Amino acid sequence: MQAPFDFQTLFELSPNPYMLLDRELRYVTANSAYLRVTASRLENLVGRTPFDAFPHDPDDPANASTRMLRDSFRRVLTERVPDTLAIIPYRVPRQTDGGVVLEERYWSATHTPLLDGRGEVAFILQHTMDVTELHQLKQAVRGPETSLDGGGPRTQLMSGVLARAQAVQEANRVLDDERRHLRRLFEQAPGFMCSLKGPEHVFELANRSYLQLVGHRDLLGKTVREALPEVAGQGFFELLDRVFTTGEPFVGHNMGLQLQREPGGPLVEAFLDFVYQPVIEADGSVSGIFVQGHDMTAQKRAEDELARHRDHLEELVRARTRALEESEAERRQAEAALLQAQKMEAVGKLTGGVAHDFNNLLQVVSGNLQLLQRDTVGDSRAQRRLETALGAVERGARLASQLLAFARRQPLAPTALSLGRLVRDMDDLLRRALGEDVEVETVIAGGLWNTSVDRNQLENVILNLAINARDAMDGRGKLTIEAGNAMLDDHYAMMHPEVTAGQYVLLAISDTGAGMTPEVMQRAFEPFFTTKPEGRGTGLGLSMVYGFVKQSGGHVKIYSELGHGTSIKIYLPRTFQAAAQPAETGTGPVEGGTETILVVEDDAAVRATVVEVLTELGYRVLKAHDGQSALAVIQSGLPVDLLFTDVVMPGPVRSPELARLAKAHLPDIEVLFTSGYTENAIVHGGRLDPGVSLLSKPYRREDLARKIRVLLRGREQRLAAKPYRAPTPAPVEAKANGALRILLVEDDADIRESASELMTDLGHTVLAVESAEAASEALAKDAFDLLFTDVTLPGKSGVVLAREAVRLYPALRIIIASGDSRAVSAEDGKALERVVLLPKPYDLNQMERALEQAAMDAGSSARTRSA
Repeated sequence: MQAPFDFQTLFELSPNPYMLLDRELRYVTANSAYLRVTASRLENLVGRTPFDAFPHDPDDPANASTRMLRDSFRRVLTERVPDTLAIIPYRVPRQTDGGVVLEERYWSATHTPLLDGRGEVAFILQHTMDVTELHQLKQAVRGPETSLDGGGPRTQLMSGVLARAQAVQEANRVLDDERRHLRRLFEQAPGFMCSLKGPEHVFELANRSYLQLVGHRDLLGKTVREALPEVAGQGFFELLDRVFTTGEPFVGHNMGLQLQREPGGPLVEAFLDFVYQPVIEADGSVSGIFVQGHDMTAQKRAEDELARHRDHLEELVRARTRALEESEAERRQAEAALLQAQKMEAVGKLTGGVAHDFNNLLQVVSGNLQLLQRDTVGDSRAQRRLETALGAVERGARLASQLLAFARRQPLAPTALSLGRLVRDMDDLLRRALGEDVEVETVIAGGLWNTSVDRNQLENVILNLAINARDAMDGRGKLTIEAGNAMLDDHYAMMHPEVTAGQYVLLAISDTGAGMTPEVMQRAFEPFFTTKPEGRGTGLGLSMVYGFVKQSGGHVKIYSELGHGTSIKIYLPRTFQAAAQPAETGTGPVEGGTETILVVEDDAAVRATVVEVLTELGYRVLKAHDGQSALAVIQSGLPVDLLFTDVVMPGPVRSPELARLAKAHLPDIEVLFTSGYTENAIVHGGRLDPGVSLLSKPYRREDLARKIRVLLRGREQRLAAKPYRAPTPAPVEAKANGALRILLVEDDADIRESASELMTDLGHTVLAVESAEAASEALAKDAFDLLFTDVTLPGKSGVVLAREAVRLYPALRIIIASGDSRAVSAEDGKALERVVLLPKPYDLNQMERALEQAAMDAGSSARTRSA
């Protein structure tokens, strides 16, 4: 078989003129026929434009012929379709016997685009024909006829030929315009369109919307299975086959299609409305399929989203309807809870007031009974009676303590503790109290948080609940004590208004007893309510638990079912402090001393009793009936080692103020408070103020002796630890008694109040502000001996404030309090060379030592106030 010519050979041997331009309309090549008719050489054309190589009229670059040629090239570049110039006059060189001359010739030109892989025009191929003679003949026919002999029929024939040629040319022009218009409509149609030919569905045409739908890829000349392989198995190829075979159109609505729009990319889902319309020929056969449709993906997704929102809205309506149905029951439940809380509060106020007077009476009885015991030594009969009486006093004291617990008036001394360790430490005590027939199981969760509560009171709560459980099980059953972490969320807090949402440590005590009825559960925490037989219970056990938990900032809940037992769950607030070791309780021998004690008590009987007890212990006792009288004794100059004062007293001088003034006059004096009902004098938020020592009424002689001895022994150790210092002149602005004028800077209101009160109790004058900016204003207005500042403040930090203050007031002493030992850097330490660092949390003794250290430094140089 003979090998075909290559295209370059065909191009060169073609008798018709051809030339090839690039996108910039520069010559790329031209065949021999083109070079002959233009009398040109190829090397003189390559790289130049036709308008440069063959200017039609150099004197008029914008002449009509040039415009016609440029417009044709532009149409090819923009529309990417062939363009034809039926006739165009253009002046080109021509080879004649006399040499190369410029001659205007008439041409018919076809410009064909050659596309690249992206579908853009890369080159333009021009095919031209010289129609000068034909045009001249047409012009001659139009002139007057000059001959009738033999010339008439020829002229008429030529005229007819030219007329038909002109008509054909005009028809071709019209058809060409219509073709271009239809092509533009096809390309710019908003819906996607394509034309498939033959039973293999070969792509003939595809508009831009179709290419955008399937991803721009090479389609023309390929079958649908070859061009769109990922569509296989989705049913579309089979639909095309059926339309081509049957000649019946197919209309698809909202049909899903998976397409791979990027090579190697994921399949993307589209939803389409479309028509497969068969192309029917004149003989009735199907030659192809015209595809037209719209991409409905965005609308489909919007409809799906709307449906989801509608379903969600309907669910919200149903949920709101349920909530409205439940709200009435919740409202009734809340009203009942509010009435119950109001009742409990009223009873609490009553019991708190009763307990105060009751404890004073018990103190008189207890003190005199203990004195009688010493007077009747050797009389066994009298001793037995006194023991019985003292036992009754102790039971009365426990009763008063339970009343105070329910009223939330007992003074608590909370410390950070591990609930799991406390429960384990009580294991032996609980087993002895419950007996052998009660099985005790403890379950302690891993990673248990710490809580901050009064250890002794919590032990009483656990023991009390365990004994209640034993009684509910008639001495035989299983008691489970569980400790774990719990979170009470906002919804739970909303259902229980007295609860604050947050993190808690859970203590659950469960039994296998008879359980409670709903009516009993509703009244279980009321004081004096009991289901036990007369004489077997006071009805204060659970009320004491209730009061203690509430006063500790916690929450208590009863879960019970008749015949299945009861579970009491106590939620105690979490603390981030490390667990403290329990303080050792005084169990040693009763000791007295020779120190001087000032007793302040408004109840004459109680005062007489305690004076007699202390005198018997060897102490020198001074007495006063109110705070004002006690202050006069202290200011008289008499030496006093310990102030023993009742909390609730008549007169203008309250007990905390008395203690503060006493320490101002006698810095080394010890203070011991006593009360049967503390109110808010030394207890805030249900907790004893920091550094306060309290002996609750009624107390035994042994408890009083041990408490006083502990305080006085601590005083002795503190005095012995003080280094001896030679007297130094007082600072210019310091008071004669050693008190300092202190500027306290602390943004936390609670810490600011307590720290200010502690410093005032130590005898100093304090101005408290909440920011560094306020402190700067105060320093500019008044004179201070010492700046006591927290590190973290809302504006400038305490360290920055301290550095500025030292620069402006060199004699000012600085104490910086912080929970982070790294808060003051080494660089700050050099700038603040006499700074005293006080780590948080601090107690009264630590604060006192820091103030003493700062005062020692302050004594060397008094601050001079700047103008």
